[in-house]
Amino acid sequence: MAGEYMLSSVHVHSKLCDGKNTLEELAVTAWHMGLKTLGFTGHSHTPCDLEYCMSPSRTARYKGDIAKLKKQYEGKLDILYGLEWDLFSDDDPSKYDYWIGSAHYIHGPKTGKYYEIDWRESDLADCINTEFDGDGLAAVEAYFDNVKKLASMRPTILGHFDLIKKINKGNKFFDEDAPRYHKAASDALAAAARNRCVLEINTSGVARGFREDFFPSQAILQEWLALSGNVVITADAHAADKLTFGFEEAAAQLKALGYSKVQVLGKNGFTPCEL
Repeated sequence: MAGEYMLSSVHVHSKLCDGKNTLEELAVTAWHMGLKTLGFTGHSHTPCDLEYCMSPSRTARYKGDIAKLKKQYEGKLDILYGLEWDLFSDDDPSKYDYWIGSAHYIHGPKTGKYYEIDWRESDLADCINTEFDGDGLAAVEAYFDNVKKLASMRPTILGHFDLIKKINKGNKFFDEDAPRYHKAASDALAAAARNRCVLEINTSGVARGFREDFFPSQAILQEWLALSGNVVITADAHAADKLTFGFEEAAAQLKALGYSKVQVLGKNGFTPCEL
């Protein structure tokens, strides 16, 4: 059914990781908006990160609170118990209703340090200079190698495919039009196609003021269409007022590129939705 993509938001973060609202606040907002499906995807516990991922105790609370909300909203709103699982996480994604596979780190080949690549410019600069002798495109290649590994694990959704560009506005750290960049992205995209991944069109970079374009780029989306790949629109919402941010714009962009449908995730899995 056309427009169903507007009724499902399945990449959502709460205060239990780095979101601004409680699980309860997000659920009541989704219900008032008329959504059919709300999927929570807390950041999985990752030993290398002490900043925004859920701790084991918060993960336990997350599970319990979502179980209560599922019962509370039964018949009114389908609530899914999901996880945004990082390549370096020690949680088990198979224990959840679904999972988004995402790469947020580069593991330094020289020092063994883990570098978060999508938040502080100083962290990305340190990674490039310390681990790759100032070669930003080498860091890009390492990032997309991580995306390939995630794709091989066949997540329900492959998250923000080109997140490495998030804080690279104006090509501050590397040239997004460079042949090496495109080759690294294409290789990862081929791995995603082999494993029949569903790529998310993630609007969060725009919502949070980092970019003027969504994840992934239109060039990547064109290549993905040529590979007959499937997509789902997500907000990667970190606040209740962003649950469907940019969905209509993302759908219009996809249609202009030649996509005829998107996938919509609900309690029974994916269903196609015409654009």
